[in-house]
Amino acid sequence: MASPRARKTSTMNRLKKKLNDAKQSLADQFEFKMFVAFVFKDKSKKSALFEVNKVVSVMTNNYEKSILKGAQDNVYSMDSSLELLEKDMVQFYAPQYRSLRKDVLGCTRDMDFILWPRNDLEGVTCFLFSRWKDDSEAEFKHIEAKFENNVHDYEKQLFHFHGKNMRKDIVVNNPEQNMFLFLDHQHWQSRGSTLSLFKVSNICLCLPQDQLTRWSPKTMKQVLQPYLPD
Repeated sequence: MASPRARKTSTMNRLKKKLNDAKQSLADQFEFKMFVAFVFKDKSKKSALFEVNKVVSVMTNNYEKSILKGAQDNVYSMDSSLELLEKDMVQFYAPQYRSLRKDVLGCTRDMDFILWPRNDLEGVTCFLFSRWKDDSEAEFKHIEAKFENNVHDYEKQLFHFHGKNMRKDIVVNNPEQNMFLFLDHQHWQSRGSTLSLFKVSNICLCLPQDQLTRWSPKTMKQVLQPYLPD
């Protein structure tokens, strides 16, 4: 008799074949929720937690040109880009969000969080949840994957862009290359000097398609509890 893991693998392979025949991806069968936490160095200060308004999921190969352009612009290596394209990856985009602070609940806006320069941030952490589309009564389950971008990692990359006349299409990533921050570069005049300001305008998470059903036993509330506002 086949083991539970073998049965699950067999079921997933059959579903993938069916989806390929219909030119769909496994991700198309899910609904997703994403939360973004901007974590502060001061642990007495609660993180700034946001819920993404609508998670946009696409297969990596749909963005092949954008990925290769990033490598050509030395945002990340060509080898890692080709590796990303060879994998059966799903990308999750977060163009709009809403704060979970009680005084601004329900206020959805384009992502525009000031990332740099500032010295109070420790980093950015994202949480991804999913459920099957045909099971709308079910709770969203936490996908067991770590999406973190530490200030020391993205600051190194921002110094590469600092002083350059680039306004859009700036991307920084974490060492695992499963989390990409899309930034807008703005210049502000202050007391005769020019200040470079980088704002997060979008976030992209990358996950192998076969990990979409790798759920943790924790509930959404348990996962988000350390980051929820008082």
